[in-house]
Amino acid sequence: MTSEGMNGSSFMESSAVQNMNGNAGHSRRAWTSGGLILAVALFIAAVANVRFFSAAVAAFGTGLSLWPFYLSLFLTLTALLVLLLSAICHRALVKPVLIFILILSAVLSYFAHAYGTVFDAQMIANALATDNAEAGDLLTLKMVLWIALLGLLPAIAVARANLTFPHWKTETIARLKQAVVAVAVILVSGASFSGHYAALMRFHREATTNVVPTYAILSAARMAVHALPSSTPKEHVAVGTDAALPAADRHHELIIMVVGETVRADHWGLNGYARDTTPTLRRENVVNFPDFWSCGTSTAISVPCMFSNLGHDTFDKSSAAVTDNALDVLSRAGVNILWRDNNSSSQGVAARVPYEDYRDATHNKVCEDGECRDIGMLDGLQDYIDRQKGDILIVLHQMGNHGPAYYKRYPKEFERFTPVCATSDLGSCTSEQIVNTYDNAILYTDFFLSKVIELLKSNDQKFETAMFYLSDHGESLGEYGVYLHGAPYALAPEAQRHVPAVMWFGDGIKQDITVTSLDERSRRKWSQDNVFATLLGFFELHTSAYVGGADILERAHDEVTGLR
Repeated sequence: MTSEGMNGSSFMESSAVQNMNGNAGHSRRAWTSGGLILAVALFIAAVANVRFFSAAVAAFGTGLSLWPFYLSLFLTLTALLVLLLSAICHRALVKPVLIFILILSAVLSYFAHAYGTVFDAQMIANALATDNAEAGDLLTLKMVLWIALLGLLPAIAVARANLTFPHWKTETIARLKQAVVAVAVILVSGASFSGHYAALMRFHREATTNVVPTYAILSAARMAVHALPSSTPKEHVAVGTDAALPAADRHHELIIMVVGETVRADHWGLNGYARDTTPTLRRENVVNFPDFWSCGTSTAISVPCMFSNLGHDTFDKSSAAVTDNALDVLSRAGVNILWRDNNSSSQGVAARVPYEDYRDATHNKVCEDGECRDIGMLDGLQDYIDRQKGDILIVLHQMGNHGPAYYKRYPKEFERFTPVCATSDLGSCTSEQIVNTYDNAILYTDFFLSKVIELLKSNDQKFETAMFYLSDHGESLGEYGVYLHGAPYALAPEAQRHVPAVMWFGDGIKQDITVTSLDERSRRKWSQDNVFATLLGFFELHTSAYVGGADILERAHDEVTGLR
C-alpha cells in the first residue's frame, strides 16, 4: 500500500484507500486505522451525544447566531474522541477497542436518554453492584433495540471492515498528523468561541457530564486509581470503645429502624402532599420530620453514611468500611443487633452483626411472581424478640419504591391511584402513570410501617419501644427529563436528596426520654448525619463517641457529663 491519501491538509486523514491488489473493482474498500477511528468518532459524536447537545442548547439558547458555536462544539467533541481513540487503538487493538467503545456508547446513551443518568464514579459503582433482579427490572425491549441499532450494528460494520496497515513508520506519521489536526481543531474552536466555552465550564458544567463516552471513561479511571491497593493497608478504626449501657434501667429498649428505599419527601402524605399516601401513619401518634436530607443519592452511599460518624462532607466509602459504625458501637456495648434485608444488601454496615437475607423465599414467606414483599421481614420477628435478653435494635432494609419497576413494589390491592405504568420502560408511560404507580408503592410502605408499629405496641409492656423510619434517598420521576436517582450530589435535584423521616414512641419510652420541645425539634432541618448520634441516644449509651447536639432527640445522660 502506498502512502497516497496520507498527505494533504484534510481534517484528519482519508477515510479509505483502494486495495492495491489490482482487483479493486471486486474488493471491499480498505480502511486505514485513522480513517476508521475518525468514522467511529463522528458516529459517536453525532448519534450518542444527543443529550449533551440538547443540554448545551438548553443552556445557551436556539438563536441562529449560536449555530457556529454548536458546530464548533461538535467538531471539538469529534476531535477529542479522535485523540482518545488514537491513544488506545494500536494495530491489533483497533477493531476490538472500537467495537467495545461503540457498544459502551450505545449503553451509556440509552440510560442518558431514558433516565437522564450521569455515569460518574458512584453511578459506575452502583452499576457494578446491581444484582440480577435489579438488572432484570432495567431490561426492556426499547433498551435491546437501542443497543442493537446504535451499538451492535455499527460494531458489526467495524468488525467486517477491511482494515489495512502500512509500514509502521508510515502509519505513525499519519496518526501524528491526525492528532495534530485534532489538537488544532480544539484550539481554533476554543479561541473562536472562548466566552462560550468558559461559560460552559463555569456555569453549565453539568452539561459536560452528558458527554458519551468520555465522562464515564474518566470517571471509571478515577475510580480505578482510587481503588488501587495502598502500600500501607488501612487499619480498622475502633469507635466508642468506652461505650456502656446505663447501669440501672427499669426496662430494656426495643428499637426498630426501618431504612426505606427511594421515597422522596414531596410525595410523603405527612409532609403535605396533595395525595394522602400515608393514611395509616396519619392515624398513629407519629412524629414527622418534614425537613430531612440524605447523605447521598444512592443506596451504596446513603446507607453506610447514615450509620457512620463521618458525615456527608467527609464520608468516604473505603474509610467507612474499616471504621466502626453505630451498629458496631451498640453491639460492643451489649445491644442485641439484627439486620434483615429485602434490598440489595447492608452495603457493609452489618458486616460484623447478625444479618438475614429476605430477598428470596428461603427466609421470606411472602413472595409472588419473583417479588418478595417487605412485610415478609416481620415473619418470626416476635420469636426473635422473645429469645433475646437485654436491649434490642432491629434494622429492616426495605425494597420500598425501588425503580424503575414501581408496579412490582406493591400487591394489587394497593393500586389505588390509576392508570399505572406497568413496565420498566418509563419513557413509554405518561407522567401521570409514573406518579400514580410510585405513589401506590408509598401506600404499601405506609401499610408496612403500620405493621411494624403494631408489633412494637404488642411489646410495649416488656420494653421501651420506638420506630425510626427514613428513606435512603429520593427519586426523580421525569422532571427535566431525569428519572431514578444516583445523580452527582452537587448536581442532584432536591427530589433525590430530600427524604421522609418519622418516629413513633411507645408509652414506656415516652416517660423515659427527655426531649426539649419535640414538636419544635421535628421542624428543624436534619439529615442522615444525625442518625449515628440518635441511635446511640435511643439506648442512653455512655460513650465519648456520642455528640448530644447531633442527636435528633438529644436525650439526657444523667450519669455522664461533657457529652453535650
